[in-house]
Amino acid sequence: MYIPKHFKLEEEEKIYEFIEKYSFATLYSTHKGEPYATHLPLILRKDENALYGHFARPNGQWKDIENQSVLVVFQGPHCYISPSWYEIKDAVPTWNYVAIHLYGRVEIIEDEKVILDSLNDMVNKYEKPGSTYNLKNVDSRYVEGMSKGIVAFKITITKIEAKAKLSQNHPVERQELIIQSLERDVDQDNLELAALMKENL
Repeated sequence: MYIPKHFKLEEEEKIYEFIEKYSFATLYSTHKGEPYATHLPLILRKDENALYGHFARPNGQWKDIENQSVLVVFQGPHCYISPSWYEIKDAVPTWNYVAIHLYGRVEIIEDEKVILDSLNDMVNKYEKPGSTYNLKNVDSRYVEGMSKGIVAFKITITKIEAKAKLSQNHPVERQELIIQSLERDVDQDNLELAALMKENL
């Protein structure tokens, strides 16, 4: 990923925070000689330096993904930045965003306990506090039957690239004008980017 020095995100904890918050990712590999992508939620296990997830079994991407170097893209908040918000007239539009690229190697998981643990982790992550749903309360035979329809995997992370393009290359006064304009919007991405820009001032 092209990352000018202004926009390079290097704080490990901040990177992990983004991965966990924007965990619905895109997994790219080569499948049958062509680029191929699947959109899916992934669970980060920092202690293992790994991501866990699963394919639907009919999705053929899993059949030739082992031993490849794969790319996982996590897309954070993003939005259009209008020059009309600036204090000058001679300017062009841009786009602010956060993106994390992870590279790694895939291992298909066969161990039923590891598969079940990763499914439990995923359900627990996304169920709201106070939810009455818990995978452990579902009939084990039903879960076992449904598990036959997926292919679980682990990605061991080999490299991370992180970019937070938040107008850091503009004067502070202009950044403040951008933040004010973003905060006047009800769009969630705009509000999240405004908060991130404030953190970076």
